[in-house]
Amino acid sequence: MEVTATTETAFLSQLEKYKGILHKVSRMYMDSAEDREDLQQEIIIQLWKSYGSFKKESEFSTWMYRVSVNTAITYFKKEKKKKETVFPGEIPEHASADYDATRDNQMEQFYKAVHELKPVEKALVFYFLEGHSHKETGDHLGISEVNARVKLNRTKEKLQHIIKTKAYEL
Repeated sequence: MEVTATTETAFLSQLEKYKGILHKVSRMYMDSAEDREDLQQEIIIQLWKSYGSFKKESEFSTWMYRVSVNTAITYFKKEKKKKETVFPGEIPEHASADYDATRDNQMEQFYKAVHELKPVEKALVFYFLEGHSHKETGDHLGISEVNARVKLNRTKEKLQHIIKTKAYEL
């Protein structure tokens, strides 16, 4: 791909428009803010490297989801080999005037439980939370719609079990 100012501008514009995907994917796979930032940088690098092969047969956001989740799964596996995951203290990611301590605590507990899932299970939860259909989820993960539905239901049950058995303080 020939890098031109127009290409770079188009890429950066799309990246800015869908930056929420970066935050959501990194939050699903990494616990610390530093690790999330590293993962986001890795995702951006992979998006840029593969931008030339983006055929525009789907929406940019759909393509970005796929690259982001695949990069996160690969990155997570590498990082997990390097160190054991340690949960951070109860630090809200973003402070705001509408801060809800109960909701923030519930989200922390949810993400702690999610961190105990396998990488593919995390992807299933991510796509579910993003409102993707079973068919879309299956397409993203290279599995059938029925398989996506079954795996998601099993993952939800597993997540509920983790939350109940860990007795996270709410």
